[in-house]
Amino acid sequence: MIARHATTVVALVAALVITTNGQEPQDREVFRFRTGVELINVTATVTDVNGRFVSGLRKEDFQLFEDGQEQTITHFNAERVPVSLGLVVDTSGSMEGEKWVAARQALNRFLFQLLDRNDEVFLYRFDNQPELIEGWTTDRERIATGLARIRPRGATSLYDAVAAALPLAQTGRHRKKAIVVISDGNDTNSRATVREIKSMIRSTEVLAYAIGIDSQGTTSPWGTQSGPSSPPPQGPRVPIPLPFPYPGRSGPRTQPPPNPMPSPPQGSGGSRSRMDERVNVAALRDITDESGGRTEIIRYARDLDPATTSVADELSKQYYLGYSSQARKDGQWHTIRVEVRDGRNLVRARKGYVAVP
Repeated sequence: MIARHATTVVALVAALVITTNGQEPQDREVFRFRTGVELINVTATVTDVNGRFVSGLRKEDFQLFEDGQEQTITHFNAERVPVSLGLVVDTSGSMEGEKWVAARQALNRFLFQLLDRNDEVFLYRFDNQPELIEGWTTDRERIATGLARIRPRGATSLYDAVAAALPLAQTGRHRKKAIVVISDGNDTNSRATVREIKSMIRSTEVLAYAIGIDSQGTTSPWGTQSGPSSPPPQGPRVPIPLPFPYPGRSGPRTQPPPNPMPSPPQGSGGSRSRMDERVNVAALRDITDESGGRTEIIRYARDLDPATTSVADELSKQYYLGYSSQARKDGQWHTIRVEVRDGRNLVRARKGYVAVP
C-alpha cells in the first residue's frame, strides 16, 4: 500500500514537472488568461520588410512588454508545434457554384497536404445559422466527408458562427489554437455583433484568420449585376491592394471606413442589394487583428488555394513566447507588445489579454 502511494506521488510530481516545462498536455484542457495561475502564451509572426517570414531567431532576439513594462520571457519555442484549428466556412447561397468548388478543393488540400498529422480540426458551416458539421478530430476524411455533403443556401450569419466557434477552439488540446474563417459576403443574419466577437477574442488565446472573397469585378457600383460573370484572367495571382500590410507587417496603417461601399439608391423596397452583401473588410479585420492573426482579401475563387496555403505556412513558422504576469486579476484589458531587437524585422502578435478574476 505504501509503495503504491509512493508511486502515485512520483507520477504526480512528474506530471507537474512536464507541465512546468511548457510541454503539451495530453488531455483536453481549457486555457484561460488567469494571471498568477497560468502562463501567458503569445504566438509571434516575424517578417522582414518584404513580408517574408524570418526564421532562426532565439529567445534573446525578442522583447516582450505588458502595459509598457518589459517582461521576462520564461518559455520559448521556435519549432513547428501541433495546432488545434477550427474551420469556419461560409455556405450561404452566394457561395454556390464556382466558389464552393474552389473552397472545397482548397480546404481538402489544406487538410491533407498542408496540416501536420498531429493537428486536430473541427468544421463549422454557416448560412442562416451556424452548424457544427464535425467536432475535434484528427481524421481528415471525416472533415472532407462533411464538406462533400454541404450544399450552399440561405443568408450569411458570419458573426454568430465565429461566436460559436471561438469557445470550441479554446478547448483545443494543443497550446496553439486558431480559427480560419472563409466568406464571400457581409453578415446579413447574425444576432452577435463585431463588438461582442472582439470581446470574446480578448478572453481567449485563439489566433483568428479570415479570407474574404470580394468578387467586385462582376458588380456595378450600385450592386446590380453587370451581366454574365466572365472568367478570371489567366496569369499569376495578383493580390488586391489593401490599406494594411501582408502577411506580417505592423506599424501605422490606414483604417478603412466602416462600410467600404457606397449606399445603394433609396426606394429599393427594403430588399438587400448585392452591394450590401460585399465582404466587410473592416469587420473582418476587427475580428482578426487583435488576436495576432490577419485578414486577406482575394478577388477570385481560384485564389482560395494560395490564400489557405499562406495561412498554413504562417502557422508552421511562428514563435511561441510565454511569461508569467504579475498583474492583478482585475478583469481589465492588459496590453502586450512584442518586438525584435533587429529593428529591420516586424512582429505581429496578439495585442493583449483580459486578466480573468
